Amino acid sequence: MEHANYFKSFLREQVNLDDTRLATLEKRVEAVYDALKADRIIGDLITGKRRQGSWAHRLIIKPRPDGEYDADFMLEIDEVDGWEPQTYIDEVYNALHRHSTYKKQKHGRKCRCVYLDYAPVNGVGCHLDIVPFVTLGDGRRVIVNRDDNAWEPRFGSTNPQGFTDWIKVRAELTNGQFREVVRLMKYLRDQRGSFDGVRSVVLTTVLGLQINEWKAADPQRYRNLPTALLNIVEDLDQWLQARPSKPFLENPSGDGTNFDHRWSEETYTNFRDRLHTIAAEMRAAYDEEDPEKSVSAWQKLLGDKFRPSSTSTASGSSNPFSGAASAVSAAGSSRVGRSG
Repeated sequence: MEHANYFKSFLREQVNLDDTRLATLEKRVEAVYDALKADRIIGDLITGKRRQGSWAHRLIIKPRPDGEYDADFMLEIDEVDGWEPQTYIDEVYNALHRHSTYKKQKHGRKCRCVYLDYAPVNGVGCHLDIVPFVTLGDGRRVIVNRDDNAWEPRFGSTNPQGFTDWIKVRAELTNGQFREVVRLMKYLRDQRGSFDGVRSVVLTTVLGLQINEWKAADPQRYRNLPTALLNIVEDLDQWLQARPSKPFLENPSGDGTNFDHRWSEETYTNFRDRLHTIAAEMRAAYDEEDPEKSVSAWQKLLGDKFRPSSTSTASGSSNPFSGAASAVSAAGSSRVGRSG
């Protein structure tokens, strides 16, 4: 059974990052940006900022009780004559290190960004990844690979907006369900430990590759969240099973970059095997016609917090299964098959 009403409340209460933390994140980014703009060395070089990654794509999820959530933002910087690529990351790090507040917080350098950690609040931490986004003298726009002391991409320009637009199209083709499907799959990865090691950008990409216009032409295929989840995951399972080895994964933005460095052959094999099991378990839960058995099957995947909303029950009924049963009755059947 679908239990579409359960999925909506589960997303809201267990999966989505709450508005308070999102507002806090926004304030922290603004404060860091203002501090960097005021820095005596790099302040005048900074021309703007833009959201990046899960934050930009509206795919951030609630962290584990003892975990942390993170956000990326791109720091737009003009090229400086004589600076090597790695210098940009070093100078952003130095600017934080000079600041009276941020020098006291844990911060450091990674291959493509500078990170800044915040102390946990109610057991939940937060960190920012600040990605230098450099406009070169010839007009190219690039990020930095500090490990190789090189620009990425080596030729042409990176196109972060292209990936954001690609996700937006997938959301439109699935009646707004795509982002929710990605968040649910990230929840399975993070909260349930289903396939550790698969980076969010890789997971988002392989899920999104399963969506196209001819599939979306079927009005039933993505008609609600559980149906979209089942069909996208089953399509991904078929795609993975047809690829015994890690496939080349091009950045959908079309800027010539790829995500090959984001996962290993071992990570891919584990993901391929786990996804095959997950797809079968989703199909069994979806096709189960007994309401209680169906909920139990979904809970096997999502945990025992997959249940009626803590603030209200479906359709105002005290029967936790009445809303799901009504949805199935209205649809005529809970079985949609591969085309549903």
